[in-house]
Parts: sequence; structure tokens; C-alpha cells
Amino acid sequence: MKEFEVINKYFALNNVNRPDVLKGVGDDCALLKVPRGQRLAVSMDTLVAGVHFLEDISPEDLAHRSVAVNLSDLAAACAEPAWLTLSMTLPELDDSWLAGFSKGLKEITEFFGVQVVGGDTCKGPLSITIQAHGFVPESVYVSRNTAKAGELICVTGCLGDAALGLKVAQNKLKVKTDVAEQLLKKYYRPFPAIAAGIALRGRATSSIDISDGLLADVNHISQQSGVGALLRWERIPLSDSAKQVKDQTLVQQAALSGGDDYELCFSVKEDELEATQHALQVVGANCIPIGRFTGKPGVRLLHEKEEIPIKDMGYLHF
Repeated sequence: MKEFEVINKYFALNNVNRPDVLKGVGDDCALLKVPRGQRLAVSMDTLVAGVHFLEDISPEDLAHRSVAVNLSDLAAACAEPAWLTLSMTLPELDDSWLAGFSKGLKEITEFFGVQVVGGDTCKGPLSITIQAHGFVPESVYVSRNTAKAGELICVTGCLGDAALGLKVAQNKLKVKTDVAEQLLKKYYRPFPAIAAGIALRGRATSSIDISDGLLADVNHISQQSGVGALLRWERIPLSDSAKQVKDQTLVQQAALSGGDDYELCFSVKEDELEATQHALQVVGANCIPIGRFTGKPGVRLLHEKEEIPIKDMGYLHF
């Protein structure tokens, strides 16, 4: 099978058809229309086998994961997703694998209403690069460098499950079957908080998605905004599955620096907390305050009144 046959069979047919796509897959360039009053938000991530995902991952899960981690970046910018470009490096053309990847891609793009509008395929070690495009109103873009001292640090959901799920997948953590299933699901099938991001428009003063680990990502906001951060361990939400893991030191490490949660971490003014909690509740998300940005540089972690030494901030790409 040749390159264009692969594109036509697995990626061009049965695609979401958005009215703002004037020319999509099959031409040298896509021709796209940005709605009036909106700005185009763009993010791109590359996932490499053995680095960003386990080599025995199913193609359906890989497709879901590749799209989800990119859409999560749009969620952090309070953007509504619209289009994707997909570049794949494949060691070989495997019909069964491509059919599974195409199925997973179709499911997640249909769920979020995004259209694949172009990309590339070539031969080499397995890697997936996706560029996600979305819309955000001109007046409500949220970034990492706009937090202020005194504002609350909040998250949209439980932390640590994905990192624990990776340990289960690597046979480094033994738990009950039902717990393992929940942890593995959070690792293999992260769910980008798109609705929460849109609900945070006009409310969040800064935002980031938790991909590298809570401490690392809070530190990104802290450094770029020129503020410090004080987090309280007892306020960090843990799932029932995480609470059933016997090694709670491992759970703490996963929640603080494990990464791959793809929940949103954001700041709000204290007098906006109740309204923000209500707005997120409407879309089925949470707004859980876990600390506060401060005027003292650096990220600190307290448990009750004692400061916990921070040994590992989170994932580093190099």
C-alpha cells in the first residue's frame, strides 16, 4: 500500500466535516476560516515510542492519547478545538494497526467535533505529531504569565492516577483488578478538560494543563508570572483508586510530580471562587483550591503546618 492509499483509506474518509474547513485532506494545503471576533490558538506535541508512550500500547489508545494531550493544551488556553493536522512516522504499513489507529482517531475527533485537515506520513521509528487548532474570543485568552500574588491556585480534578496507571502498565505496581482498570484508563485515555476551559473564560487569571506534574506546572506559572506558590498537600484531591494504593508515599509522588493527568491548574481571585466553582459544576468539572500564589519566590509545599521538602518537581524532556 502506498502513502496516498493509506491517507485515503484510513484518514480522509469518514472524517468530521466542519463548515469552517474550505479545503481539507487531499490537497497541498488546507484552507480554513477563522470566525470573526476569534483568535486562532495553536499547539503541537510529538509523541515518540518508548519515550512518551509504551511500545505495546494499542493503536486505538495511541490515537486517543495523541489527540487528547494536544486538545488539553487548547483547554488550558480556554480555546474551543476545531482542526488537527497529523504527522505519522511508521516503521511499516500494517493494515491491522492502521485500522485500529484510524478507529481511535475517529472516535475522539467525533466526540470533540474536530476535523483532521492535513498532515504527513513517512517511514521511520514510530512517532506521532499532532498540531491542534482552536478558537478563543479576542478578549478572554488566558496564559501562564498573568497570575498575581494572593490569588488562589485551583485544579479541576484528582491528581496522580495517570502516573500510578503507568506503574501498573509497567508491572511496577500491584493493585486490585478494579483499581488497576481505573488507573490504566486514566493513563491510556486522558480526557482533555475542554468544557472546563471554556467555562473558565473571564474567570481564570492564569492557566496550564497538568502534563509534566503539578509542582512543575505550578512552577511554570510561578516563574513566568514572577510570583511564588504555596500548596497544601491535604487539599490536593486524590481519587478513591489512588487512596487504595498501599504505598502512599508513591501516591504522593504521583500526585505532585507524576504528570499526565491533563487536569487544568489555574488561578482565580478569592472573591471569584464561588462563582467559578458554580460555572465548572455546570459542565461537570470541579474547582478545588489547593493553595495560593504569593510574593515569596519559589514553590513551597505544606502539610498542615510543616513544610515538605520538594525533591522532584516533575517530568523533564531533557
